[in-house]
Amino acid sequence: MTIVKHELRQGRVSLLIWTCAIVLLLGINVLLYPELKSQLDDVNDMFSSMGSFTAAFGMDRLSFGMFKDYYALECGSVLGLGGGIFASLLAAGMLSKEEKEHTAEFLLAHPVSRKRIISEKLAAVFAEITVMNLIVFAMAIGCTKAIGEEIPWKEAGLIHIAYYILQLELAGICFGISAFLRRGSVGVGLGLAITLYFLSLIANITESAKPLKYVTPYSYCEGADIVTNGSLDWVKVSLGLAICALCVLAAYLKYPRKDIQ
Repeated sequence: MTIVKHELRQGRVSLLIWTCAIVLLLGINVLLYPELKSQLDDVNDMFSSMGSFTAAFGMDRLSFGMFKDYYALECGSVLGLGGGIFASLLAAGMLSKEEKEHTAEFLLAHPVSRKRIISEKLAAVFAEITVMNLIVFAMAIGCTKAIGEEIPWKEAGLIHIAYYILQLELAGICFGISAFLRRGSVGVGLGLAITLYFLSLIANITESAKPLKYVTPYSYCEGADIVTNGSLDWVKVSLGLAICALCVLAAYLKYPRKDIQ
């Protein structure tokens, strides 16, 4: 567990910054709800006439006068993009940074197998993502109680679980890619998260692009679907987890054979 502890210690500042940023943004949105509630009917009317933009974010199926619908949209905007980018950046540099920072010689000189290095680094990635999500969820519940709204436990729980799985999938994909990289990582992580997010929007707008919903993990995190159906799309979730597992497997196959420079 030495490597896990080292990675957690090394990444604590980044974890703190990203967690505080997401907590702050989501918390502000929740705390502003009582002030906005009286105006949200007008917002519904405005969004209902915006055509494809409304469909892209699922706002045609949500009513902002209901807290759970409002929360589903705001959570998707903040936790989906912010948490997704954090998970992607974290995992994309986990293996490649040893060559980038010229610390590979020191790490590999120890009597530790490369498979153990992979396992402990992967555990550190998942641990940081888990800690961030637990803190964000606790904050969201606290802010909801603070404004006197009834906590939509089922919908909120499903939404947070969906975004937690999304982050794990993005992390798994980027972790696998990291095993093939030598220097770069930030561009890969950032680019992947943003690209998959916009693919989800395109799939919502264009009928011919619907198959993209089986490509991007953001498709099973759509708040409108979760609130309307009262459940996750486990077919898409299972597909996403399978992709995550395959990418992690690729890291186990590639890294032990990689010529570390």
